[in-house]
Formats: sequence, structure tokens, C-alpha cells
Amino acid sequence: MYRPRVIPCLLLRGHGLVKTRRFKDAVYVGDPVNAVRIFSEKEADELVLLDIDASKEGREPNFELVEEIAGECLMPIGYGGGVTTLAQVKRLIRSGVEKVIINSAAALGSMAIISEAAASFGSQAVVGAVDVRQSFMKGYRLTAKSATVDTSLKLEDHVRALVDAGAGEILVNNVDADGMMSGFDLKLIRRVADSVDVPVVACGGAGTIGHLAEAIHEGGASAVAAGSMFVFHGKHRAVLINYNPAELAAVGGH
Repeated sequence: MYRPRVIPCLLLRGHGLVKTRRFKDAVYVGDPVNAVRIFSEKEADELVLLDIDASKEGREPNFELVEEIAGECLMPIGYGGGVTTLAQVKRLIRSGVEKVIINSAAALGSMAIISEAAASFGSQAVVGAVDVRQSFMKGYRLTAKSATVDTSLKLEDHVRALVDAGAGEILVNNVDADGMMSGFDLKLIRRVADSVDVPVVACGGAGTIGHLAEAIHEGGASAVAAGSMFVFHGKHRAVLINYNPAELAAVGGH
């Protein structure tokens, strides 16, 4: 049975992994190298690693740490956070990263970094990311720098611009659903999926296998990413890395 990609999404702060709720209240969940080693042993499809402070603090990626983490990956890894130049993209690719995830540089600057990266490494290596909040009066608002900066960008226009510039995939994250484990924003995912002709990865809100399946079958996502679901266990949110490919086969079922 075909199963869409199910991707652990790990948040990097300094040299440790954290998990947030609505992009705030970060809780330490462990050492990134050990965590990646465990996900590799559990045969995760792919991995997303996001440095949640790099763009906000105006600094570049921690290349040495990314290289160390990528060295433990037996699956493709995507990295995002602080990527603003083609030179940085090249260094990340040389470090073992298969996909470079770009958000704030495109949202607050220009699409040049997307175009340059795609021209150098192919669209399959470039992911355009959007962090979205929902406002009662204004609808969906695109944010940047770990949701600390609001933009005036229009959702559909921006994701189409990312793809036109060369992004081969879109990662869409609902800030208000992040870490809540109460389900994806299916309306948001559907709006993005209907706007572009590249794979859309849904992120923000996964708490059950049913939620993952909904994002695929109702939201139109091509893949799903989750954090809390794969690092916490039980109502007390005990830290326990878990990823079971056999159980996740249900994501592809109807």
C-alpha cells in the first residue's frame, strides 16, 4: 500500500531540541544527534530540522552542528533557519542536507535566494515555507522570523510566487495549531494545495494518525510533518521518541 511521507519535525534551539506550543513556551526534549539516530533506527521517511532562533536573531545556520546531525541520518533531511544566501545553501548541501527550507528570506526580502538555489541544485532541493496565523478579521496572515514579524503577503499569491521562483515543495505551518495536537487546519492546507502544483507538506497540529490521514485525504497535502506526536507520550507529555512505520501505514488508507 502506498503511504504518503510522514516526517518528524525537530526544532533546534542552540545545541538542543525543543518543542513549542504556538511557537512559544519551548520545552527541552533532548540531544539532536541522539534523537536523529533513534529516528534513523525507526526508519523514518524523512526528517525536517528547523533552527527556530536563527532568522529571528539574524544569524546563519550552525553548520558544524547540522553536519554532525546529517551524518547520523539514514534518511533525507531538510534544514531551515537563517538561510539567506546561496553560499549558505551550498554549504548545507555539502554538509549532507538534501533539502534547504527557506521562509523569512523570501517573505521579507526577495525570491532571489529561491531562484538561485533552484538553479544551482534543482527545485527538488528547495522548499518554500510559510508560517500562517489566522485572524478573525483579516483571515490568514503570513508571518516570518518564527512568527515574530507579521507580513502583508497574501497566502495564495505568496505560495505561487515561491513555486514560480523555483521551490519544488511547500511547507505550510499553522502557528496557532503548533504543538496543540488537536488536528491540522485543513482549510489552510487545502487552500495552499489548490494554489500550487508541487507537493505540499502540512505541519502544525498533528496528535493522532487520524489527523495525519485527514491532512492527506481532506486537506490535499502530499506529506505530513509532526513534532509533539513523535516526541511526547501520554497526557503528561513524557519525552519518548516514537515513530512506528507499521502503524503509520494507516495514513495512506481511505
